[in-house]
Amino acid sequence: MILEDIEFLKQGNSNNFFLIAGPCVVEGEDITFKIASELKTITDRLSIPFIFKASYRKANRSKVDSFTGLGDKKALSILSSIRKELQVPIVTDIHNCHEAELAASYGVDVLQIPAFLCRQTDLLEAAAKTGKYVNIKKGQFLSPGSMKFAAEKIKNAGNNKIMLTDRGTQFGYTDLIIDFRSFPEMKEFGYPTVLDVTHSLQQPNQSCGVTGGKPSLISTMARAGIASGADGLFMETHPTPAEALSDGANMLRLDLMEGILKELLIIKEAVNRANSIETKI
Repeated sequence: MILEDIEFLKQGNSNNFFLIAGPCVVEGEDITFKIASELKTITDRLSIPFIFKASYRKANRSKVDSFTGLGDKKALSILSSIRKELQVPIVTDIHNCHEAELAASYGVDVLQIPAFLCRQTDLLEAAAKTGKYVNIKKGQFLSPGSMKFAAEKIKNAGNNKIMLTDRGTQFGYTDLIIDFRSFPEMKEFGYPTVLDVTHSLQQPNQSCGVTGGKPSLISTMARAGIASGADGLFMETHPTPAEALSDGANMLRLDLMEGILKELLIIKEAVNRANSIETKI
């Protein structure tokens, strides 16, 4: 499967944004298929390029008893089935070098590098060598400009299929802030840029050991991302976020997704019109 829509964006044509969306983690076959099917129906109806996201394993957890997954092979098999049956590309996280080839062997289209691991040279090179697309999340501790070095590691390993995602910068101990200057800055490197809407609204490091969030601001954050030039949006979603096994506090309720996307299409159309007007500053 070829990610034609992402390739289209890499060539500098961005008439529409693309969407990366799904649950935080593969919770089970039925619920994961349900979410993927609903998202495909919505994005097909709205003509929005779509990549389905779900982690097959969660390695970065605050508490030792937090849910980490169903088992690698079982979860990857579910993702592979969704890819085949729904004909949608898949993105999932990897955390160690050996996981790159494992995930790629199940047909995963995009290998995602978690923010805390974005400087791990061996991991970036292992992802690059699979020939898959690599989505690098900007570390909460990095400036947007420094992401060029992460991208260079992928490129120097022989792979130019790169996306750069901003998920916020640490602000104090329990909050994240998006600097919307990051999208035009990172776009200068020549790769698609993505705003991770829901993770940027997390409130990490809570004393209870469970990450909090501000899902009421998802629409506001997504609008700002499109207006500032992000090529794509990343949003985790679930039919009942309160029952999600991971990151439920900042997820978008699935039945709200279509309404938000319709709003964003209006903003994107306005941005395209504005971009067509030649301005000099």
